[in-house]
Amino acid sequence: MNNVQQEIDERTRLVGQNKFEMMLFRLGKAGASEQGVLYGINVFKIRELLDMASVRVMPIAGSSPLIMGVVNVRGQIIQVINLPAAVGCVPENLKILMLTEYASTTQAFAVENVEDIVRLDWSRVKPADGVSGGAGTVTSIAHLEGEVAGSTLAQVLDVEQILRNVNGDGKVKVEPSEVGEGVTLPDGAVILAADDSGVARMMIEEGLKAMGLPYVMTKSGKEAWERLQEMAAAAEMTGKSVRQRVALVLTDLEMPEMDGFTLTKNIKTDPRLRDIPVVIHSSLSGSTNESHVRSAGADGYVAKFNPPKLAEALRNALRAD
Repeated sequence: MNNVQQEIDERTRLVGQNKFEMMLFRLGKAGASEQGVLYGINVFKIRELLDMASVRVMPIAGSSPLIMGVVNVRGQIIQVINLPAAVGCVPENLKILMLTEYASTTQAFAVENVEDIVRLDWSRVKPADGVSGGAGTVTSIAHLEGEVAGSTLAQVLDVEQILRNVNGDGKVKVEPSEVGEGVTLPDGAVILAADDSGVARMMIEEGLKAMGLPYVMTKSGKEAWERLQEMAAAAEMTGKSVRQRVALVLTDLEMPEMDGFTLTKNIKTDPRLRDIPVVIHSSLSGSTNESHVRSAGADGYVAKFNPPKLAEALRNALRAD
C-alpha cells in the first residue's frame, strides 16, 4: 500500500512541471503496417486495466458497431468501446480493457496490448495539425525518448472526439436558455480559450456564443501564452492594461507543448497578467485534480462538458474580479 501511495505521489508531483505520464498501447494494424499502431493516453485518465478473458462483455442490440456491449465491474455497468475500430485500425486480438474516467464518466476501451508507461515533458508532444487520423481522433504526436516498443512516435488520442463519434454525431448546439444569465464584458475585451481537441473547441465556442461572450480560440497552452504576450505588448503600446483586452482565460489541462497547469502558473506569476481570472475546463475530473488546479492559482474549475456549469464558473470568475 505504501508503494502504491508513493507512486501516486510521485506522479502528482509532475503536475505543474509541464510533465506527465502516458500509457502506450496498440490498437491493430493500419494500412501496410505489419505491427499494431502505437497510441497513448494520459495515465491520470486510467482507472484500471482488466484482462478481457476475465470478464464477460454482454452485447447490446441496436447499439453502434463501435460498441461491443457492456461489462459489469464490481456492480458498475460500463460501456465497452472497440477502440481500434473507433480510430480506423483493424484489430487482430483484443486482450485488454482500459477503464478510463473522462469528465466524471467511466468507459472501457478494448485494446490489443498495453506496452509501457513513459514519462514525458509536454514540450515533446506536438500538435497533430495536418495529420489525417480516423475521424479526427488524434490531437497530437508524442516524440518518445529513444525507441519505445519499437517506435519513436506515439499518437495521442482525442478521447472527447472518440466518445462523440461513438455516442453521437459530434454536433452540439447550446441555446441561451441553457446557460442562463449572460455577462457583459468591457468594450474590446475577450475570453481567451485554449483546447487541443477539435470537438471540445467546437463545444466551448457554442457555450461562449450562447452567453454572448466574444472570444479568441487557441489550440494549445503554448499558443495561448504567445497570444497573451502579444496582447499584453499591444495593450502597453496604447497605454492600456491587458485586462482591458483579456477578461478571462479558459484553458484545458492536457495540451501539447504547454499544459494548462503551466499556462496558469505562467499567468499568475507574470505581473502584467496575474489579475486575469483563469478557469480550468478539463476532462480530468476528481478532487485530486481540483486540488492541483487550486495550487496552480486558477480561479475556477469545471469538468467537461456541461454548458450550464461552464457558464456558472465563468460568471463566478468574472464577477469575483
